[in-house]
Amino acid sequence: MRTIIIDDERLAREELKKLLKDYHEIEIIDEAKNPEEAIEKIKTLKPDLIFLDVQMPGITGFDMLKKLDEIPKVVFVTAYDEFALKAFEVKALDYLLKPVEPNRLDETIQKLAINDDEFQSNAQAPKIDRSSRPLSLTDKIFIKDGEKCFFVALENIRMFESDGNYVKVYFDKSRPLILRSLNSLEERLDPEHFFRANRKYIINLNCITFVENWFNGGLQVELTNGEKIEISRRQAIKFKEQFTL
Repeated sequence: MRTIIIDDERLAREELKKLLKDYHEIEIIDEAKNPEEAIEKIKTLKPDLIFLDVQMPGITGFDMLKKLDEIPKVVFVTAYDEFALKAFEVKALDYLLKPVEPNRLDETIQKLAINDDEFQSNAQAPKIDRSSRPLSLTDKIFIKDGEKCFFVALENIRMFESDGNYVKVYFDKSRPLILRSLNSLEERLDPEHFFRANRKYIINLNCITFVENWFNGGLQVELTNGEKIEISRRQAIKFKEQFTL
C-alpha cells in the first residue's frame, strides 16, 4: 500500500517510519513536513494511504483534506485526543495518539488489511466517477463559497434553490451557492429522499414537517427550519401518486 507520512516534526516522521518498516504491505513512497507540500505530493503520487498529523503550521490536517479532490485512506497521528470524533466524521480509517504504541499500530494495520481486501475485490469493477454518479443520503458533499468551505451530508440539507446559474444549498443556518443548474443536480439526487417541488426548489422529504392543500390544486409544505415551499399543481399530482398508500 503506497503511503505518505505527513507531519511537521521530523522526529515524529522518523519514528513512524521506523515502526512501519516491519510491515511489508506498507510502502512509504514519500513524506511531507507541511500541508502545502503534502497536497502537491498527494496530487502527483496518488498514494493509497496517508498518515496525517492534525496540528501543523498554516492549516490543520482536516483543512488539508478539504483541499483534495481525491482523498486516500487516512490514519490520523496526533498528540491530541480531542479530535478523535471529528476524525471519524471525515471517515478516517483510524486515529493514533503520539507516541504511537506498536500494539496500537498493529491494530491499525489489521484494519487496513481488511479494508484493502474490500478495495482489491472492487478494483476489478468499472470505476465510477464520483462527479457524475448518483448520490445517496449518507454521501457528503464539499462546497466552497467564497472563502468559506463546507463538508456536509446530504441528509442534513433541507432544500436546494435555483438562483440564476447557481444553486443555493440550505443546511443549518448556512446558504452557500454552488455553480450548477437545478436540473443537473436533480439527476444525481435520490428520488426516494429528494423531490422537485417546482421549477425553483428541490426539497428533502425527510425534512417535511407539515403538508397542506394550496391554491390551484397545489400543496404547501413546511420544513424543519420553518421554510414554506409550494409544490406546483403538476408536481403535487406526482407527490400524491408517489406517496399515497
